Amino acid sequence: MPAYRGRFAPTPSGPLHFGSLVAALGSYLEARTRAGAWLVRIEDVDPPRVVAGAEDAILATLEAFGFEWDGPVMRQSRRAEAYRAALAALRRDGRVYGCACSRKQLAEAARRGVDGPVYPGTCRAGHAHDPALAQRFRVPDGRIAFDDGLLGRVACDVARECGDFVLRRADGVYTYQLAVVVDDAEQGISHVVRGADLLTSTPRQIVLQQVLGLATPAYLHLPVVLDGHGDKLSKQTLARPVAAAQPLPALLAAAAFLGLVLPPGLGSVAEFWPVAAGAWPARVLAPVRGRRTNLCKP
Repeated sequence: MPAYRGRFAPTPSGPLHFGSLVAALGSYLEARTRAGAWLVRIEDVDPPRVVAGAEDAILATLEAFGFEWDGPVMRQSRRAEAYRAALAALRRDGRVYGCACSRKQLAEAARRGVDGPVYPGTCRAGHAHDPALAQRFRVPDGRIAFDDGLLGRVACDVARECGDFVLRRADGVYTYQLAVVVDDAEQGISHVVRGADLLTSTPRQIVLQQVLGLATPAYLHLPVVLDGHGDKLSKQTLARPVAAAQPLPALLAAAAFLGLVLPPGLGSVAEFWPVAAGAWPARVLAPVRGRRTNLCKP
């Protein structure tokens, strides 16, 4: 098994857009230039977000753009038993409790943290074994710190800035934070290269990894593509899909966004990939020595 194992994990809520292409390109080049494996995982754990046909469209687009992944595609929708086992282990250790709070109650009682409302601990002392309720993770005290491949040292007090977070919703759907930790461990992921919009999720995932006794991958968070209004380019903001019939212009644009300096005149996808690999790592990804990113508010 290669020492380096990376992954690209799109949500099938729509076709592949430019922001996702940038994340795919960065993770792919980082894996291939380090003689590593690159896996694809479909993050369809949340059924209401899944759009019919989106998974097939995403995989077809990746193929048209010349991406080649190792092994079968993992789908979170088929992983419920693994998530159930992880939740059960946390419950046995007293790390999980039932929460009956509504979104309205949280909006009224919670203060704002780095990534939304901070749970005030309303149900911490009760509902411990009620499986009909949302299941919250009892976050231990202490700061989480890790070295990001681009951003340098990142630190966050998860209990203070995020609070106890939900691992399984009241409707039975397992959440992203639990699923991604269990899946990264199952696939032996050693390095996670993804957009910086997920930076605030990383400390929560590291806390879960530590409590579950799982290895923590190395992380590198890429710059996020913004639209003309300064918002993250996403399916929610109606980002246009990349054209599978014309992959080269989008690949060149994604490479330019990441700071790769490529020679002019590349005429095909087949010509693009070896040249892009030779230009990696991009200058924009050079780590800022001594930089610190504190996700905790003063």
